[in-house]
Amino acid sequence: MDVEELSARGLSLRQKFFGEADVQKRMQAAGDFGAPLQHIINAYVYGDVWSRDGISNDVRSLVMLAMTAATGRTAEFRVHAKGAKANGCTLPQIQNVLLLIAMYCGIPAAIEPHQIVAEIFGSDAIQPEEKK
Repeated sequence: MDVEELSARGLSLRQKFFGEADVQKRMQAAGDFGAPLQHIINAYVYGDVWSRDGISNDVRSLVMLAMTAATGRTAEFRVHAKGAKANGCTLPQIQNVLLLIAMYCGIPAAIEPHQIVAEIFGSDAIQPEEKK
């Protein structure tokens, strides 16, 4: 498969996870200067690595949440939390990942990601017994 095919496949997958408008916004964020990086992201990150067999996209999403939370990349965490929701990750799965982050990387690394997940999942983030 050539790079242009990978890029098209990756762009399609990226839009499926994050929505066309969000992907377009991210792709245009750095203008023409950022275009080569966005091409690499589409072709190799999503067109190749995210498209491989071996693990499911929900598992990949959980791994991305762990890595971005552990490294303090909260802007990317937010993006991948939206993708995790689109990929069918459950709140208990995400909560358990963030608890692991708190234990192994420190509580401060898990605080903001918890808030982001609560914001993205909205009322779904409230346990059934806590809903009013």
